[in-house]
Amino acid sequence: MLSKATPAPIRTAALFAAGVVLLTACGGGTTNSSADGGGDKADGFPLTLKNCGRTVTVKAPPQRAVSVDQGSTEILLSLGLADRLAGTATWSDPVMKGLEKANKGVERISENRPSSEKVLDKEPDFLSASFASTLAKGGVAPREQFEKLGVPTYISPADCIGKDNSGGGDGARTAPLTMDSVYTEVRELSQVFGVPERGDALVKKLRARVAKATDSIDGSKASLLYWFSDSKAPYLAGCCGAPGVITRELGAKNVFDDTHDEWPQISWETVADRNPDVLVIGDLSRTMQTAESAEKKIEFLESNPVTRTMDAVKNRRYVLLSGQAMNPTIRTVEGLERVAAGLRDFGLAG
Repeated sequence: MLSKATPAPIRTAALFAAGVVLLTACGGGTTNSSADGGGDKADGFPLTLKNCGRTVTVKAPPQRAVSVDQGSTEILLSLGLADRLAGTATWSDPVMKGLEKANKGVERISENRPSSEKVLDKEPDFLSASFASTLAKGGVAPREQFEKLGVPTYISPADCIGKDNSGGGDGARTAPLTMDSVYTEVRELSQVFGVPERGDALVKKLRARVAKATDSIDGSKASLLYWFSDSKAPYLAGCCGAPGVITRELGAKNVFDDTHDEWPQISWETVADRNPDVLVIGDLSRTMQTAESAEKKIEFLESNPVTRTMDAVKNRRYVLLSGQAMNPTIRTVEGLERVAAGLRDFGLAG
């Protein structure tokens, strides 16, 4: 689910123009940077790719990239590119396990969506995001604002392929998400930074983890509900986003698989009527909405007169996930592993 933050005003034309001088210095028009940041010409550059309806050209492997969503940041850190990140932003969870040391060396310019001024202050030569809304009107700034300055932008294909973002909110899926979209993002970002072999290796590891998590499991007896945030008007997973990937891989059923909205807001009365077997609960560290942490969510579930009567609550069948594991990221695999383990623990794995 996307972070709900109010962006700062877009930088004026004069300030954008001033940024051109800075960006020319750090992201020049010749391909004289190697994939390792040296002085040799980089093979395969300029690199051109299609991304979310736009053509993106990267003249050389980025040396001062800014990643404005946590999911994108964790891919870049997993690819060993911490030294090429000038800043990150928009965090809902602690960094993925194993990336703590790499993450410490990267400046966090904002916990939520940063202003365009903060991004430009880092003199970026590449900008990546997990969500189309991040680089759009009402987000950090529209993609074209950065592209006018010569800063290539990239958005996760998982938020564009088979998804309609025109209706506001978190969008709606026109086709079920698959992990292939996430793998494409990993490979394309590794190509952008001139380290394609690292992308291939990471995808291989992720595929192996998926295969292991789903081995000999049949979740057809289980119905699931995914709760991301907010107790007053809860954001619950529809059929076809990252929770849909998890549910399908395990052969289970999402009790709200009849809606294609990414994260529809649904009443607790409706939830109780559907009475899911297992509640998959987002454990967020941010404090933007009510009941962000798993502790607060469970406290609500067990005290609210509507929710406390549900079978999953009475039997405390809870699976706790990071917010990133419930978004289309490499941590969707982490979500799959944890839900699979939960079904086994609850005797619902076949």
